[in-house]
Amino acid sequence: MTRISIIVPVFNEEKLIASFLRGLPPFRSMEVVVVDGGSRDRTVPLARGFQALYPLTVCSAPRGRARQMNEGARRATGDILVFLHVDSAISEEGLESALKALEAPEVVGGAFHLRIDSDRLLLKAVAGMANRRSRWWGLPYGDQGLFVRKDVFEKMGGYADLPLMEDVDFIRRLKKEGRVAFLEEEIITSARRWEQEGILYTTLRNLFLLGLYFLGVPPRRFSKWYHP
Repeated sequence: MTRISIIVPVFNEEKLIASFLRGLPPFRSMEVVVVDGGSRDRTVPLARGFQALYPLTVCSAPRGRARQMNEGARRATGDILVFLHVDSAISEEGLESALKALEAPEVVGGAFHLRIDSDRLLLKAVAGMANRRSRWWGLPYGDQGLFVRKDVFEKMGGYADLPLMEDVDFIRRLKKEGRVAFLEEEIITSARRWEQEGILYTTLRNLFLLGLYFLGVPPRRFSKWYHP
């Protein structure tokens, strides 16, 4: 039976980690790997409190989403890796759809349809643009729940050690390994970043940083604008 490993990088997420783990679907043959980047709050003990419910590993890695996800992949025992953000939610149907997509030998990985957890029209438009970008340009972001065959992930050397754009870099390399599927099943992500930083500012800044990346500017030179 194909086994799925859900990998979740966290840092100071005591407000979200319990609801995230509680909300995971009771999926067959699934394990969860929570990778902490040095939290100073109760993230780790709260996560460990769920180890009696399903196979769950809580480990640590140097802070940085790419480093943490690579450590999670190293610890994972599944055939399929699913990388999720702690402020996202995925359904059992979504995981089933990912497995079904990967039945095609040419498919090496993929991402889900993004829905932002808000009724605000502007955020619905942001999600719509993200989904069109994914389908037209083949460029999903990490908040769309990236999944990949573990053997392909290892062959690629995992995520590049970048402070930003590690998801974009990964997808661009993944497309060289085979077909990347974009599923209709939704992944729901929190609106917290847009609400905290401003919808228009966050959207325009992200587009600007993406433009810098495609112009060849190293992410280390502009990551401070994303992580002040």
